Amino acid sequence: MTWEYLGYLASVFLVVSLMMTNVTKLRWFNLAGCICFTIYGTMISAWPVVLTNGLLALVNIYHLLKLAKSKD
Repeated sequence: MTWEYLGYLASVFLVVSLMMTNVTKLRWFNLAGCICFTIYGTMISAWPVVLTNGLLALVNIYHLLKLAKSKD
C-alpha cells in the first residue's frame, strides 16, 4: 500500500464527517480521518500534518467523552 491511499482515505473520512447531522457520528468519522492523517503524516515525515491532526484527534476524543457522559 502506498501512503498516498491512506491520505485519500483520511480525506474521505473528513468529508463524510462534515455531511453528518448527528454530532456523535460526525466526531467518530472526523476522529477516524484525523487518525489516518496522523499516520499518513508520520509516514511521509509531514510534521505539521501530524501535529495538527494529532491535536484534532484529542479534541474529538474529548468531545466524544463529553457526549457519552451527558447521555448518562
